[in-house]
Amino acid sequence: MKATVLVRPKPGILDPQGAAVETALEHLGFTVSGARVGKVIDLEVDATDATAARAQVEQMCERLLANPLIESYEIEVEG
Repeated sequence: MKATVLVRPKPGILDPQGAAVETALEHLGFTVSGARVGKVIDLEVDATDATAARAQVEQMCERLLANPLIESYEIEVEG
């Protein structure tokens, strides 16, 4: 099954990459605010159903893919 994980800094956590993107866009003439930079992780998970796949990916996020102290994550499972 295909799973996609979106990881972002939690609200209130300093995001220097987001600040740099926001500043660069403003220099290019765009009016933006609240830019946050995260990461997208696409996975192929060996699971029999979406519930099992989601459970596996949840463990992956908690153990490696995201730092739960400073990052939030969203999981999408297809299949």
